[in-house]
Amino acid sequence: MNLSLINEKNDKKNKSTHCHCSVRIEDLSVREGTHLILKSVSFAVNHGEILVLLGHNGSGKTTVLKSILNRVSYCGKICFFDSQGKKINKPKIGYVPQKLTFEKNAPLTVLEFFCANLTNFPIWIGSNAKIKFDIEEILEKFGVGYLLNKTIGSISGGELQRVLLAFALKPVPDILILDEPSSALDSKGVDFFYSLITNMRNEFHMPIILVSHDFLHVKKYATKYVLMKRGSVVKTDYFSNF
Repeated sequence: MNLSLINEKNDKKNKSTHCHCSVRIEDLSVREGTHLILKSVSFAVNHGEILVLLGHNGSGKTTVLKSILNRVSYCGKICFFDSQGKKINKPKIGYVPQKLTFEKNAPLTVLEFFCANLTNFPIWIGSNAKIKFDIEEILEKFGVGYLLNKTIGSISGGELQRVLLAFALKPVPDILILDEPSSALDSKGVDFFYSLITNMRNEFHMPIILVSHDFLHVKKYATKYVLMKRGSVVKTDYFSNF
């Protein structure tokens, strides 16, 4: 058996699944009417780093995320680069919102929820075996494979957060963004959730940006932080220097 050929195949597989995206934000400002929500915000996060945005309510953390997602108009620069320093014009962004608004009684299953994003076919047609297997596989990674045929409205808040995290990683994004992902979880659930995020970072080497008020938990898992106050960056540093 040709071992060099096997190594070559493994290298190609690793290149296809590992993310090497970096994000640089420069002089980001957002205005709503006459009110300046963000004022010259600048920071960078490299592949394999977990950056947490810290600050009180109204400090501008979620607006930073909305700017990265291009959901608000802004001034300044938000640039994405690959491992060679080449600009990525259309990065794939995985996003986990603080909460998902939907009709609790809607008969939409977790499988159908994923299929609506992964296929171009109406969900009532059903899914093929390969897509179903792939969805169940990513759900199993987060310990919620048993929810495949459950309706979205019938699962708990903790289960929903894990489903949304799996959803954000299918397909694998260049960058993962999380807006207060642990707000609906108890202390045990928070630790488990952040360990899942860390595992995903280790597996795919993607940069992760998250908003959190839970400093004691995130400092155990995050790489660096950006402290915000009234729309401005007060401090940015690595947790190792804290």
